[in-house]
Formats: sequence, structure tokens, C-alpha cells
Amino acid sequence: MKQSIKRIVLVVTLILICSLTASLAVAEDVAAPVAEAAQDNSTSAKAIAAGIAIAVAALSGALAMGWSIAKSADSISRQPEAAGEIRGSLMLGLVFVETVVIYALIVAILIVFVL
Repeated sequence: MKQSIKRIVLVVTLILICSLTASLAVAEDVAAPVAEAAQDNSTSAKAIAAGIAIAVAALSGALAMGWSIAKSADSISRQPEAAGEIRGSLMLGLVFVETVVIYALIVAILIVFVL
């Protein structure tokens, strides 16, 4: 459990570092007019927000899927006669987790193109 928390903290830290680095790279054009710079900053902020949204959703979805698959394999090894019911519940749970990730992708696309 402690090892998975350390991994989560590491991934979140890497995401924050990447987003800060991207915002610094976008801010290099200081000599542009104020209106153009404001438009560029809003576009880059949208891209960063969309990237963070999809990264967090993908990370949490991957962790949830891995955890549920591990638990179902453990359950099947303990009760092989219930493998069909466990497998069915696993598939339904994986569908719900993947749906959340797809919703996050849709929200990220809406952030970039609509706002």
C-alpha cells in the first residue's frame, strides 16, 4: 500500500513539473503585443488544463483497472467455482472505469475547442 502511494505521489509530481515546464516554454515570447500574448496564454492554459484533466483521469483509471484485475485474479484463485460470476462483475466494473476515462477525454476536447 505504501509503495502504491509513493508511485501516485511520484506521478502527480511529474505531471506538475511537466505542466510548469510547458507553461514556461510557452511564455518565451515576451516581445509580442499584449492582446496577442493574452490570446496565446489563454490557448496554452486551455491545453495545459486539458492535459492535466486527461492525465489524472488516465492515471486513476489505470490504477483502478489494475487493482480490480488483481483482486479478481485473487478471488478466482481462492474460489475457482465462482470464476464466471467474478469475471462478469470484473468486466462490468472495467466498463464503468473506462467510461469515466472517456468522459474525461470528452471534457478535455471541449476545453480545448469550445472554451
